[in-house]
Amino acid sequence: MPFLKQYHPIVHLLLVGTVMARMASSMSMPFLAIYLSRESQLSPLLIGAFIGLGSLAGTVGGFVGGALSDRVGRKAIMMTALLGWVVVFTGFAFAKATLAFMLLNMLNGLCRSLYEPVSQALMADVTEKEKRLKVFSMRYIAINVGVAVGPLLGAYVGVFEAWLPFLVTGFIYFIYSAILYTFLRKFGIRTIEGEQRKNVTVRSAWRIIVSDRVFRLYIGGGIIGAIGYSQMTVTLSQYVEQSVAKGAALFALLMSLNAVIVVLLQAPISRWSERRAPIVAIVTGNVMFALGDIGYALSHSWTAFMISMFLFTLGEILNYPAANVLIDRLAPEGMRGTYFGAQSFSNIGHFIGPLIGGYLLSNWGGNRLFFLLAVVTVFGTFFYWKGHRLHEIVRKTC
Repeated sequence: MPFLKQYHPIVHLLLVGTVMARMASSMSMPFLAIYLSRESQLSPLLIGAFIGLGSLAGTVGGFVGGALSDRVGRKAIMMTALLGWVVVFTGFAFAKATLAFMLLNMLNGLCRSLYEPVSQALMADVTEKEKRLKVFSMRYIAINVGVAVGPLLGAYVGVFEAWLPFLVTGFIYFIYSAILYTFLRKFGIRTIEGEQRKNVTVRSAWRIIVSDRVFRLYIGGGIIGAIGYSQMTVTLSQYVEQSVAKGAALFALLMSLNAVIVVLLQAPISRWSERRAPIVAIVTGNVMFALGDIGYALSHSWTAFMISMFLFTLGEILNYPAANVLIDRLAPEGMRGTYFGAQSFSNIGHFIGPLIGGYLLSNWGGNRLFFLLAVVTVFGTFFYWKGHRLHEIVRKTC
């Protein structure tokens, strides 16, 4: 088949694995806030803080893991993350103490911050430059194919026992790690890593990242975007449950709707994006995020929430693959893992977001919270735009 021949077998493997992994994690993680609110006496603010700690742990982990992957290879970092996930989700299934949930969620964030940037860097390593936007778009489709099925499957499995989706998730990650290890060896990961490895240390990588002003601006935009996006799986779930009857069921439907829209529209929207600069897609995407947030603020029915999710999802489709392309174009050869890993500094927004969201939901209510998020998201566009302009100036002077 022409499609199979266009990309390296490892790209196809990672795409299939992404479907498996995201289906597994979305069976359980979107319901963690609801699970904690039912199983513990924690306030929305503390629930947001606990979930946000996972992103905070991932902030450092992504950078260190990305830099190490440029030095020691992609396989070691990816396998460490996958086996760590097995421990995380098995632990979630049996944990009872609040401290245990907190530590496991931090480990979950660390594993994600190790795996995600390194897998993206590996995809870019084995793909021609002109095809990378398509690869990042296909990866995003794969994520959402898994997310389309996961929440509904998790809601069904959770009917039997609340802990069961977490245990099933751990088992799926174990199977995926075994398959990935086998295929990476079969398709020559040692050769690929030998071509890509550079003598990069964490300290030297940090110096390069800190001195890159364009990258700092992109990260500023990513942090602000993450503050808004993090509400979808934390604050929004609680807001929906408070606002309409059978809120947990509606939230599961919204998560699946989000994924189905991505699967259906990613390809045509990507074709539109390919003919334009990535910054155009990011600016348009942030506007759609803001419209979705305004919709949430005004919603009081299932239909209104679904329309708002549609608008919000258009923002995702436009924003995230384009942001990856910006980082890929900025990264020097041999430091792709470092740059994708350092992109995890935007996880600061995923930590701050649930804290802000939990506090405002408790004290302001969901309406004013989501109106404020719409304004914040549009403001974040400034950082991307300024970084893009500066990068263009630097390229023309070199």
